Amino acid sequence: MKISACIFDLDGVVVDTAKYHYLAWKRLAAEHGFDFTEHDNERLKGVSRMASLEILLEIGQKSASPQEKELMAARKNAWYVEYIEKMDSSEILPGAKEFIENLRASEVKVALGSASKNARLILNRIGLVNHFDSIVDGTRVVNAKPDPEVFLIAATDLGIRPSECVVFEDAEAGVEAAINGGMRCVGVGSPAILYRANLVIDGFKNLSPSDVFARLSKQL
Repeated sequence: MKISACIFDLDGVVVDTAKYHYLAWKRLAAEHGFDFTEHDNERLKGVSRMASLEILLEIGQKSASPQEKELMAARKNAWYVEYIEKMDSSEILPGAKEFIENLRASEVKVALGSASKNARLILNRIGLVNHFDSIVDGTRVVNAKPDPEVFLIAATDLGIRPSECVVFEDAEAGVEAAINGGMRCVGVGSPAILYRANLVIDGFKNLSPSDVFARLSKQL
C-alpha cells in the first residue's frame, strides 16, 4: 500500500474552529428570532457556508431572498472572523502539528482540503500556513462535500494519484467525499458517525504516521 500524500480537513481535525462557527450561526439565528442548538449544529459539519445557511433557515422555518441570504451569510462570516482573528497556536489540536511535521520529514506530501473560505487566515493565525504543500479552501471549489472536488484539486496540486492519498476528516460528508474521490480516509472523532472511514482515531496525540499507515494496511 503506497501512501504519497495526506490531505487534512481543517475544522475539527487540525484546529477546533467549529465552536466559533456555532457561536456565529447561533447569533444569526437569535437575530432572526429562533434558537440554534449544538445538536442542530451537527448538520453543518463539513458543509459550505451557503448550504449551512439554508439548513439554518430550514430549522428556523424562515425564508429569504437570494440578496437577503448573501447579506446574512456575510454577517455571519464577519462575526466568525472576529472570533478567529483572536486565535493562536495554542488552539492547534493536540498532536496535529507534530503529526504533520513527521509526515513532511518522511517526504509525504501534505495538503489542506477545507470548505472554509477563511482557512488561510486561520493557518496564518496558528502558524501552520507553511506546513502545507497545497491549500485548497472554499475560495477554490464550487461543489461542497460529499462531492470530492476539494480533495481531487489537492491531489492534482500535489501531482499525486487519488489512490495514493489519505484524507483525515471529522465529518460524515467529508468521509463520503474522500470515498467518492477514490481515496482512503481516516476519521477523526466518533466511530458511530465516521463508520465508513477506513480507520477511525480519536485524535493525533502520541500518534505517529507509521502507526496510522500500519493500521490502514491491516484494514485492506
